[in-house]
Amino acid sequence: MPVLPPRGRALTPATLSVISAVLLPLTLTACGGSPGPADPAGAKNTAAKPAPGFPYTVTNCGVKTTFPAPPQRVVTMNQHVTEIMLALGLRKSLVGTAYLDDTILPAYAKAYASVPVLAKEYPSKEKLLAADPDFVYGGYASAFAANEGRARDDLQGSGINTRLNLENCAQGKTSMDDLYQEIEETGRTFGVPDRAERWTEQARATLAATAAGLKGVEPLSVFVYDSGDKTAFTAGGKGIGNDLINRAGGTNVFADLDKSFGDATWEQVVARKPDVIVIYDYGSTTVAQKKKRLLEDPVLADVPAIRNKRFAVMPLSDVVLGVRAPAAVERLAAQLHPEAAE
Repeated sequence: MPVLPPRGRALTPATLSVISAVLLPLTLTACGGSPGPADPAGAKNTAAKPAPGFPYTVTNCGVKTTFPAPPQRVVTMNQHVTEIMLALGLRKSLVGTAYLDDTILPAYAKAYASVPVLAKEYPSKEKLLAADPDFVYGGYASAFAANEGRARDDLQGSGINTRLNLENCAQGKTSMDDLYQEIEETGRTFGVPDRAERWTEQARATLAATAAGLKGVEPLSVFVYDSGDKTAFTAGGKGIGNDLINRAGGTNVFADLDKSFGDATWEQVVARKPDVIVIYDYGSTTVAQKKKRLLEDPVLADVPAIRNKRFAVMPLSDVVLGVRAPAAVERLAAQLHPEAAE
């Protein structure tokens, strides 16, 4: 079981301060001769008290970690976990970040601009270690790729604790409950459970308002087009994207795909006759290019969504387990059921 503080790492400024506090009285005693008589009545207990809520033990994606205090030097890898940190007001804990899918949310732009960007995508292990983190927070399993030296065990061996976003290891289908757990556990890890609770209350209120607006609306069948040419890379039933579609008044035609993302054949798309195609917007292929590819494919000509040119668009960062998800449900609902938003 990993336990802080880590061993075998360079001393941080906070550690040096503690050492100085211990050694300074010894130095003064050596300079001033023998110490005077002990004064038990006047002695003070200078041992540091644990922060409220600590030690805190959590098991995350199979890794059990005990934190005697909040992490102080954090690197986030992947946009949605960076935005979780910023939403919880933890900018001062960040010493580095990496890998944006698109533009950071405007509400967090100023805070994000003050954090060093270690790499456009994932940093090398050397670049990561150079930031001297005591905690690394990854959004996707690829953040902790073993073949690149960033496996969670390897980082723990360097004295660095880790967290992986729960969408990567949820049992069964991922839902908003997993998002609430992600926020709660991150808040507890950093000693700000009150902030996590307030965020969750606001998220629940947003979702409740969207659900009320969709009352009585007939769900539309939805095919998610992430990417792909020979096959369709789409959203399966296991990821948070499936829950977003359901809450927005839709039904994912590939909900039976037991993955967050996976490949489907174009023949399957045709057979399932989606009413709407939701395009995930990210990367170098534009939404316009994706629409063109779909509209010009003769195989898809009789698909209702193609025939009626019914498209919705969602940024990829909206449809993963992060703080955008509740508002993303509202935005998707407005595209699927514009009549309900009027």
